[in-house]
Amino acid sequence: MGGGISVRDVDAHKFIQTYSQFLKRQGKLPVPGWVDTVKTGVSRELPPQSEDWFYVRAAAVARHVYMRKTVGVGRLRKTHGTAKNRGVRPSHHVDASGSVDRKVLQALEKIGVVEQDEEKGGRRITQSGQRDLDRIAQTCAEAEEEEEDDE
Repeated sequence: MGGGISVRDVDAHKFIQTYSQFLKRQGKLPVPGWVDTVKTGVSRELPPQSEDWFYVRAAAVARHVYMRKTVGVGRLRKTHGTAKNRGVRPSHHVDASGSVDRKVLQALEKIGVVEQDEEKGGRRITQSGQRDLDRIAQTCAEAEEEEEDDE
């Protein structure tokens, strides 16, 4: 499979794992100081248990923005939100923490993956961001091919 592999062609889970590892290795993503203590939403009881969760969220957000034209913090809050366990009462959907998603977008902006869209508001993927993500998708696809060959 030559060129022309885009993020749409690879499994989301594999892509997000690969990209988050890449972000961590690269070490350029500015990570806020509160990552080890913060909850990711009102519906959560504990902070994330994985120490790399910020990179994983950043990778997921980058992919999400890539797939769409423009994305704002509010839309991401809705996507990352989940059902809140309200004890005896029925569960309800609750949006995720806006601060977390906002900081993720700002961090991705700093490393030039997303940029602000003046006309529409929200963020969109940059040219170099798209190149990066497609390159990661390419490595994902190649890794998948190798796994198939091994079997």
